[in-house]
Amino acid sequence: MTISDSATAVSHPEPASDVTSSGTPADPGSGAAVPGVSRAQRLLRTVSARYALLVVWAIIVAVYGVLMPSTFLSTSTLQAILGSQSVMVFLALAALCTFVVGEFDLSFASVMGLSATTVPVLTTLHGVPIWMSCVAALGAALACGVLNAFFVVVMEVPSLIVTLGSASLFLGLATLVGSSTIVSVSDQDFSDLARHTVVGLPLSFYYGLLASVLFAYVLAWTPLGRHIIFVGANRDVARLAGINVARIRAGSYVAGGLLAGLAGILLVATVGGVDPTGSSVYLLPALAAVFLGTAVVQPGQFNPMGTFLGIFFLATGVIGLQLLGYTGWVQDVFYGVGLIVAVTAAAIVRKKVRSS
Repeated sequence: MTISDSATAVSHPEPASDVTSSGTPADPGSGAAVPGVSRAQRLLRTVSARYALLVVWAIIVAVYGVLMPSTFLSTSTLQAILGSQSVMVFLALAALCTFVVGEFDLSFASVMGLSATTVPVLTTLHGVPIWMSCVAALGAALACGVLNAFFVVVMEVPSLIVTLGSASLFLGLATLVGSSTIVSVSDQDFSDLARHTVVGLPLSFYYGLLASVLFAYVLAWTPLGRHIIFVGANRDVARLAGINVARIRAGSYVAGGLLAGLAGILLVATVGGVDPTGSSVYLLPALAAVFLGTAVVQPGQFNPMGTFLGIFFLATGVIGLQLLGYTGWVQDVFYGVGLIVAVTAAAIVRKKVRSS
């Protein structure tokens, strides 16, 4: 089984039957109705399948609250958790674009790095207006997506190999463009587009929320979304149904590149500068959030709102540990463990959905 096939298997499990083998109607969301199993037990099964991540999240908050009541349970900590993950939201959604169609992409973080480097280099070093620099950055990100799509879809090279190589390519280009130094841009109006606060949270938080909701809407309520889900579930059947599978697959890489480009622009607007070689640190957290998302909202499936929640679940854990005094190594360890647990949880949820 290829990596792409594995992503498809986790993202789109076989649908459960509407009835049990004995003809008893199944209880939606809780598995088949089994004689001797009470409604309370079926409800508990539903909660454990759909909301286990939220329960664990609440436990983590409670533990941190007991250990650090005056520090963790404060408005500033809540604002730090919710207001610091906007770039990660767009980056995780970029990864999700390919996962939902059964593809795999390891280059999205490098695409973000190239986009983020392009903006300050053009604006600060070459005097290009900030909005033109942003357009150029998005153009570069789209070109990266097109390049991935060409080799994966047209040339039929395995996506893992292509995106692993292109990730290194894009990282090298970002280093070349940025001359291996931290580049920055100073434009207050540009920064305000991301950092201006509304109800205590920066505008960038609302951008991420809006992008997640729109992504979820497209998947659930539009013909394009149904085609995407269909392709991710079974390409051969989708092709026989008349869906242009190649176009959907290629579009996923282009859309992923666009979202990664937006993440890069948002990163520059938020922090004012970027290290061309630092984009790789965003790869693991984004993947962890995407897989964690399969354990909530739509169990067993990659979904935008689950990914959105997964990002802030991880942020809560990391910030809490940092407030306890664990710094430096703790972020890599937590995200690494989070990815392992997320993939394991996705596999368990998938088995439960298939057996229900």
